[in-house]
Amino acid sequence: MIRITENVYLYSDTCHVYVVKKGENAILIDFGKGDVLDHLVSIGVKRVTDVLMTHHHRDQGQGLERAEAEGIKIWVPHAEQDLFSDVDAHWQSREIDNNYNMRQDRFSLLNSVFVSGTLQDYATYSFAGYDFAIVPTPGHTTGSISLLTTIDGTKLAFTGDLISSPGKVWSMAATQWSYNGAEGVPFSILSLLDLKEKKPDMLLPSHGDIMREPNAAIDLLVERFGELLGYRNQNPRLFKFREKPYENITPHLLKNRTSLANSYVLLSKSGSALIIDFGYDFIGGIASGSDRAARRPWLYTIQKLKKDYGVKKIDVVIPTHYHDDHVAGMNLLRDVEGTKVWCPENFADVLENPKNYDLPCLWYDSIKVDQILPLRTTIKWEEYEFTLYEQSGHTLYAVAIVFEVDGKRVLAMGDQYEGEEWNYVYQNGFRIWDYRQSAELYQAIRPDLLISGHSDPVFVTQEYLNRILESGHALERLHQDLLPLEQVDLGAGGIGARITPYQSYVYSGQPFNIGIDVKNPFTSESDVDIQVIVPAGWNVQKGNFPIRIGGLERKSVSVTITPASGQTMRRARIAADITIGERPFGQLAEALVTVK
Repeated sequence: MIRITENVYLYSDTCHVYVVKKGENAILIDFGKGDVLDHLVSIGVKRVTDVLMTHHHRDQGQGLERAEAEGIKIWVPHAEQDLFSDVDAHWQSREIDNNYNMRQDRFSLLNSVFVSGTLQDYATYSFAGYDFAIVPTPGHTTGSISLLTTIDGTKLAFTGDLISSPGKVWSMAATQWSYNGAEGVPFSILSLLDLKEKKPDMLLPSHGDIMREPNAAIDLLVERFGELLGYRNQNPRLFKFREKPYENITPHLLKNRTSLANSYVLLSKSGSALIIDFGYDFIGGIASGSDRAARRPWLYTIQKLKKDYGVKKIDVVIPTHYHDDHVAGMNLLRDVEGTKVWCPENFADVLENPKNYDLPCLWYDSIKVDQILPLRTTIKWEEYEFTLYEQSGHTLYAVAIVFEVDGKRVLAMGDQYEGEEWNYVYQNGFRIWDYRQSAELYQAIRPDLLISGHSDPVFVTQEYLNRILESGHALERLHQDLLPLEQVDLGAGGIGARITPYQSYVYSGQPFNIGIDVKNPFTSESDVDIQVIVPAGWNVQKGNFPIRIGGLERKSVSVTITPASGQTMRRARIAADITIGERPFGQLAEALVTVK
C-alpha cells in the first residue's frame, strides 16, 4: 500500500487500485484482479462498500466477480454499462471475422457482473462521506470517466487511462476506434483540456505515475497529440472549434459547428436559449459499431455558449426527428441543465418508448417528453412563435419547424435534404410522395432560410423551391414505375405487417400482449388470416382470426402470448405469418422477446 494522502492509498495490481478510506470502511477506484482485498487490514480497513470503475477494460476489473461475491456494490460508467452487466451478449454479437472494428471492446470482462448503479456524466455521488463528480473523459475508450473529489484538503482527479504520466498515455492502440482512425486522440485532447480547467491538485492514473503538477503534464500530452493529428491531417480546426464552437447565422440564431448533426440555438432577450436538435456535442470522430458504448453524448460546448452569448438558461430543446444524432444528448440537458424536452406529437411516443419500434437510429434510453407539441398550431416561447408541420421523407417521424428571427423566416428541416439531394431511408417509413409533399409545403411557406442537420444553411430562392418540387415529382414517378403498386401495394418500404412492441422483456410463464398491424395491399376488401409463430412450448391465445380489412387499409389486432415456465431466452423470435385472401405472404413481421 502506497499512501497518497492521509486517507487515500494506491495498491498496484493489473492496474492502480485506489483505496479511499473512511475509518474502517473504504471504497475502491477500479479493482484489477481484486488482490487489494487481501491487504486492506494493513491500513485498518475492515469493509469495502463500493467499487467505482473508470472504464470497462479487463485490466481495470477482471476480478469483479470476487467483489460481487463479497457483496461490494459495483458502479460503472453509464455509457459502458452493457460491457459489465450484459457482456455475454457483447461476446455473442461482436464481429470477429472480416473485422474492421478496431475498438478495444474485446478487452472486456469474460463474464457479466451485477451492477448496482451507473455513474452518470456530470452527476455528483456521495461515497464514504466524500463527494465524487463524474467528468466525461472519452479518449482511451468512448465511455471513460474521471472522478473528481476533494479529500484531505487535496483536489484529486482519478483519471483512468486518460493520461499515464506527463506527456504520455498508457495505450495509443486504445485511441483507434475505427479502421485506421485516430478518434480517441481529439477526444483525449478535449477531455484533457476540460479536466485542466477544473484545476485538480493531483492526477491519479490507472497506469503510470501520480502527477502533482497537472497543468504541465496535460499541456505536454496535448502538444504531442496535436502534433500527431497534424501529421495525420485530421481535425485541423479542433482548437479553433473549441475556442469558438458556435457561429451566428443571424444575430439571434446560432449554429453549433462542433456537433455531429447540426444543433441550432435561438437566443431570447431574457437570456434563455432554445435548442433545435441536440445529439452528439463536439464530435472528434465516430467509433466503429453502434452499441451503447460506441455512442457517447456530452455537454462540452454548453458552458462556452453561456459565456460567449450571455445565456443564463438552456430552457427548451425541440427535436426535428427522433434519430440518435439529433436527440442523444437530451437526457443530459434535462438532468444537468434542467432543460425541458418539447416534442412534436407525431413522434413523442418514439422518444419515450423506443423499444416498441423497429426503426433505425433509435437512442438506447427513453427520453421523457415534458410537453407534446401539436402540429399546424402556433406555439410560443419567449418572444418567438413556432409552427410545426409533418415532414415525412427522411423518416416518417419528423417535422419542419418554422419560425421568424431577426426578420428572417426560417425552416428547420432536420435531415430531409443534404444540399438538394434526397435523403430518404426506406426503413424509416419513407412514402413515395413524401418529397413532392414536403416541396409543396416549402412552396407554401416560402422560407427565407433553410437550416438542416448535415448541410450549411440555404438562403432560399424560387429557383431552389422549383428544383426540389420537380425532383420530388420525379422521385414519386420513378417509384410508381419501379414497383408493382397496381397489383400489390405494400408501400415503398415493402412492409405489410408490424408487431408492436418490437422488443419485449417478459418473465417466464407470465403472459404478455403484442399488437399486430396488417395492411391489405389489394384495392378490394379481403379476409386476412394471421398465424402467430412462437418458440416451442409457448402458448398463443388467438383473437378473432381471420379478420376483414378494406382495400389498401390497415387494421390492428391484439394477441396474448405466454412463454414456457422455467425457460429463459435472449431475443427469442416470434413472427406473424400473413395470408390475405387466397395469397400467402408468409412471415411478414417479426419481433424479439427476452424472457427472464
